[in-house]
Amino acid sequence: MQPDDKGERSSNSERSPAAAQAPGARGPAAPPEKLSLRERKKLKTRTAIQEHAMRLFSERGYDGTTIEQIAEAAEVSPSTFFRYFPTKEDVVLFDATDPLMFESFAAQPAELSVVEALKRSFHDVYAGLTPEELAGQIERQNLIRTVPELRGRMLDDLVGAIDVLSEMVARRVGRSPADIAVRSFSGALIGMIMGVFLAAGDSLGGELDYIALFDETMAQLEAGLPL
Repeated sequence: MQPDDKGERSSNSERSPAAAQAPGARGPAAPPEKLSLRERKKLKTRTAIQEHAMRLFSERGYDGTTIEQIAEAAEVSPSTFFRYFPTKEDVVLFDATDPLMFESFAAQPAELSVVEALKRSFHDVYAGLTPEELAGQIERQNLIRTVPELRGRMLDDLVGAIDVLSEMVARRVGRSPADIAVRSFSGALIGMIMGVFLAAGDSLGGELDYIALFDETMAQLEAGLPL
């Protein structure tokens, strides 16, 4: 997962050949049933590195910040950085709430519908965020929206996101992840979540109730997407 010594490449996307082949290098991580202590420690380290990276991006700009600078600020080696993030893009695209959402979703009562289980998971995770953590989420999302290579990577990763969500949905309803109904439903869910993401960007600088917006979006999905 290492680029050249300077951590740069001409496309501004910092990646090594090994990183391109790494399992889970693109798209969200596979959904765990329950996070182990080791996974929680890794999540804590990833989050810490990301916090330092976001501070540097704010100070120097995304293009003006190198992986070496991020590693130095986080007090880790570049090789340690690459153990957690295959590319500089990934340090922004990583969402620390994803593993927590996966864990919460898997723990929801079996009698709940997929949408209700997802709503409860969203409530569990986002209601627990501090104001600083929520501000960090908005800052990260704004960066993704405004940096072309990040926006492009996010769109590429939506396919992986649909795959992961299909597995989660299929497990809950007892069907195959390849079932067209499961995949279509998962694709619709991802589209609705993207709608929340875009609304969040439009609300930068103002007050945004993520939970209320997500509930409104899920209610529209359950009602058959009426306009």
